[in-house]
Formats: sequence, C-alpha cells, structure tokens
Amino acid sequence: MEIILLLIYSFFVWLIFFKFKWLPQLHLPVIVISLPIFALTALILMLNVVAPSSADVRVINYVVQVVPRVAGRVIEVPVEANRPVKKGDVLFRIDPVPFQQELRALEAKLPEMEARLDSAQAYQRELDEQLKSARATRTAVSSRLTFTERREKQTAELARTGSGSVFDREQAETEAASLRAELATATASVAQVSRSCRRAPTKDQLSEVAQAQAAIEQLQAQIVEANWQLEQTTVYAPADGSVINLQLRAGSYAANLPMAPVMSFVEREQWVLAMYSQNELRYVAPGNEAEIALKVLPNRIIKCEVDSVVWASSTGQLPIGGTLPGQGRHPAGAAGQDRGAAAPGRRRRNHLPGHGRAGARRHLYRARRTDPHHPQGDPAGRHQARLARAQAALNTMRIRPRIRSSLPRCARRW
Repeated sequence: MEIILLLIYSFFVWLIFFKFKWLPQLHLPVIVISLPIFALTALILMLNVVAPSSADVRVINYVVQVVPRVAGRVIEVPVEANRPVKKGDVLFRIDPVPFQQELRALEAKLPEMEARLDSAQAYQRELDEQLKSARATRTAVSSRLTFTERREKQTAELARTGSGSVFDREQAETEAASLRAELATATASVAQVSRSCRRAPTKDQLSEVAQAQAAIEQLQAQIVEANWQLEQTTVYAPADGSVINLQLRAGSYAANLPMAPVMSFVEREQWVLAMYSQNELRYVAPGNEAEIALKVLPNRIIKCEVDSVVWASSTGQLPIGGTLPGQGRHPAGAAGQDRGAAAPGRRRRNHLPGHGRAGARRHLYRARRTDPHHPQGDPAGRHQARLARAQAALNTMRIRPRIRSSLPRCARRW
C-alpha cells in the first residue's frame, strides 16, 4: 500500500514540476521530501488505528489424527487420498472375526448364568418354607409346654395335699420333659435353617442369589463392551474433509496407539487468523467487517467478518514451574527483594568497578575536598560530616552492612 501511494505521489510531482512546470524547481527539495514524510507518517498512524492491516494472514484447517479404538488387521480401505469425503463415510475396516467370536462366547455364558440365578432363587424359596415350618413347630411346642408346666404344678399341689394321685403327677412331669426336648429340637432346627439362609448385607435375599445376579450383570457389561469393540472395527469420517498422505493399505496392522495414527484427516471447515500488534486492535471488535486477499486467489478480495479477538500473546506467557520468573536489574529500593531471592547460605557482593571499601574511601575523600561548606576547624563536625556522606554513598552503592561498620576507622585515617 505504501509503495502504491509513493508511485501516485511521484506521478503528481513529475506532472507539476517537470511536465507542466506549475511550480519552480526551487521549492522541489522542500516540498517533495518533507511533504511525503509527514503525510505518509500521519496516514499510516491513522490507518493503524482506524483500519489496521496485516501481512501475516493464515488460513487453517483442523487436522484429526485418526487412531482406531481397537487393534487388528485392516481388511478394507475404501477412501482415496486427497479426495472429498462426507461425514459418516467409511475410512477403513478392521477384521471383525475375532471380536465376533468373543461376543458369541460371552453371549453363550448368559443362559448358564441365568440358570444359576433361577436355581439360587428356588433354593431361597425352599429355605424360606423350611424356616417358616420350623418356626411354626417351635411355636406349637412352646404353647404345649406352657400348658403342660401349668398342669404339672397343679398335679404336684394336689398330690401333696392328698387330693390327687402320684401317677397323675409323674405323668405330667414326664410329658413336660418330653415337650422340653421337642422345643430344644425345634429351636435347633430353626437355627440350622437360619444359618442356611445367609442374606446379602444390602438386600433381603440369599447370598447365592446376590452372587448370581452380580455375575449376570458383569457378563452383560462384558457383552456391551464386546458389542462396542465390534462396532469400532469400522472407522467413519468425523466430518466433511479429505484424507492426506494415505499410507494405510489392506493387510496392514492398525494398533490402538495415540502416538501412531494410521491416517490424517483434514476437515473442510477453515479459519482465517490474522496477526496484529496490540496497539492496532484497540477498536477491533467481533462483528466488524474485514477484507482479505490470498496469494492462491489473486485479484480477488474476500469479504469476512471478525469472529473473535484473542487477547493473549506468547511473549507474555511464563512457563509453569517452581522457579521464579527472570528478573532484570532492580532499583535501590528493591535491594531487599533481590537479596531475599538469592540462594540461602550465599552472599551477594557488588563487584562494580569503583565500589567496595577503596571506592568508598575515594568517594569520601572526593566529597570532602569538593564541599565548600566543610567544617575544617571542627574535628568532631568534620568526622560527623564524613560519616553522613559515607552513609549516603553506601546506601547508593548498596554495600553490605559489614562495610558500614568500618566507617569510623576509615574516617579516622582521613
């Protein structure tokens, strides 16, 4: 754009000064040199803000690295390289026979697991009936024993008073003992059946039934996974696009490795990225109109619309880690932070030329000789003035405190 403006300007200069000679050539250097400099500078600065332009424009397509979800031998590759492919078209097929056999083997186990579940449920129903019968028998024997014990007490009371016979008392005692034995037997039977009815901790069912149901659910999950693996033997196109650099052929082995894709699929959807400086994006917003020109489409202006502005730059990105970011030289007020960031156990010393103890002595000596208000006749005042100037010099040079401790001795020498 700048070259076009310069050519137009040169044409008008030739027309005015050389062709028609409307202006004398005396004003040629002033007008011809200064005018384009100021005009182009103002024009470029204004256009950078109002209508920014960029020569770094990139048209990108999404690339999908095709990796099969299952591994196996490739039996068919119906697509061709660099040819349009619709979404859902078959890219390649893997031999499905091993996965079909695995699915049939799992489906054959399902009736066996269901038969085990039915058997466990029937056994649970049988144990429930046995438990009910044992509990009923124990209840009946307990009632009879209660009646017999009451009768035993009555016959014993009658036999003691002489109103009843001893035979009736002995018969009641014998019957009560027999019922107690039957009650013990019924109680043991109930306990035995209860032990056989081991229940699952979370469900009111037999543990064998719970185990059979868990085995069936696990087998069904394996069947679902086998079905999914069988479906993954056929790989389809994820979107409209084309396959680039197709090397896959029938008979090749496709592995389920993320780092080893079998082909690269380039989507047809495209994005246009334009790189600008930060100061050029001040008035750019989503929805603004834009125009682009590409080398592959000469003499054609493509109308676009700004989709979004990426307010980020790689120059300001810091790596994630445990170290501090890189720092430059700090002012005197940040000396404490600089020393705090140093490694523990190491001293930081200033090795600039002219600094250190000798540099401090020369600075103090130079300050004493060039100061017109120095108290020459007052030794104490001269000593205090030297200390004040030395303190100011040391604060400026950021010297360690152990150098400050030697200042009185240096002052006495001077």
